[in-house]
Amino acid sequence: MKVLLLGYGKMGKTIEKIAQERGHEIVGRIDVHNRADLETLGQTDVDAAIEFSSPESAEENLRYCLKRGWPVVCGTTGWLDHRAEIETMCRETAGAFFYASNYSIGVNLFFRLNKILARFMKSYPSYHVSMTEIHHTEKKDAPSGTAITLAEGIIDQLPAKKRWINEVEPQEDAVPIESLREGTVPGTHVVRYESDVDDIEIKHTAHSRQGFALGAVVAAEWLVGKQGVFGMEDLLGETATV
Repeated sequence: MKVLLLGYGKMGKTIEKIAQERGHEIVGRIDVHNRADLETLGQTDVDAAIEFSSPESAEENLRYCLKRGWPVVCGTTGWLDHRAEIETMCRETAGAFFYASNYSIGVNLFFRLNKILARFMKSYPSYHVSMTEIHHTEKKDAPSGTAITLAEGIIDQLPAKKRWINEVEPQEDAVPIESLREGTVPGTHVVRYESDVDDIEIKHTAHSRQGFALGAVVAAEWLVGKQGVFGMEDLLGETATV
């Protein structure tokens, strides 16, 4: 598979290493300094693009890929106000677009566990839900895309919760998310239910970027030859060689 990397920071370099270990060729490494190099790539030069850039660059990168007919896997967060437009463009161009807020298999199992727990807690309003997410100091957006996905899973199951807020202080109709930026932490997410008598807590801790990068490469392998808008639920619903 001929892979184009859009974004060549720490995550892009980890994706490159894993893609090469799995036998793929990297045909381009694009960041803010050499974006003009995209023009040198023809439609058949790229089998799949993997987009891990920045909130400021993601939308333009995705539009470019869809115009060129390149299947694109995106893991950038902070641009999602335009997600519906990108998905519409994908369908109109008969393209292939895969988005996930987190590509780690473990995190996606955690998403499912989060929804199950929230469904149980619906019958126990004395417990108050809150979340904490911790990432490295270079992460630009807050809360993380993973935290937003977790919050949306809770909102989907708890009728009293209508929205999330990036604040510590709780509000009756909202899921509060505390965002901390510390050192080189790859990602830690905690969902907490607290009452006067006890607390219930589930937690996912990433030890490195390896799990995220592997999931993105597997998603790109899976996406080639498909048309439509996809996510991790689609990938995990089929057999994937991880």
